[in-house]
Amino acid sequence: MPKQKTHSGTKKRFKVTGSGKIMKQQAGLRHNLEVKSTQRKSRLNQDQVLAKADVKAIKKLLGH
Repeated sequence: MPKQKTHSGTKKRFKVTGSGKIMKQQAGLRHNLEVKSTQRKSRLNQDQVLAKADVKAIKKLLGH
């Protein structure tokens, strides 16, 4: 059976940590930044661990 190709869009959006967790960029930091507080923008700029329900599907797309 041939190898599973890595989904190009997925590999740009997610990173796998050394312990196997999948990290993603928090949503909400693309527009209307002038109305958001500095603290809010700082919090949104941090990577987040992917929700448990989505891990299986994303790992399949990443070829893990």
